[in-house]
Amino acid sequence: MPPKRKQQYRHLPAFILLALAQEPSHGGAVLSALSQRMPLSRPDSAAVYRTLQQLEEEGQVASNWDTGGSGPARRVYRLTEAGWQKLDSWREDIEVRLGYLNCFLETYADIRSHRAR
Repeated sequence: MPPKRKQQYRHLPAFILLALAQEPSHGGAVLSALSQRMPLSRPDSAAVYRTLQQLEEEGQVASNWDTGGSGPARRVYRLTEAGWQKLDSWREDIEVRLGYLNCFLETYADIRSHRAR
């Protein structure tokens, strides 16, 4: 059964923060970066913009309007100190989860190899 949509976007804030840690970007550039990093789970633009808005409300990102380029003004997002702290928290959480998942895979492989005998 495919994952539910909410679960699909569970780590979307982490990936958005990671993209903004590399460089401040407007929403379209963030979406493009995510599409490259997450080709099997491409988030839709509405989810990215909702998450950016939520991250800004939580103080993890800040934005300003870029009116210098050609075309319409674009909101450019950058990581705040709170965003860096949250990104650190995501790293720690993912490392723990990876440990659990590796334990599962190693145990499963061991069980399968004993069962095959």
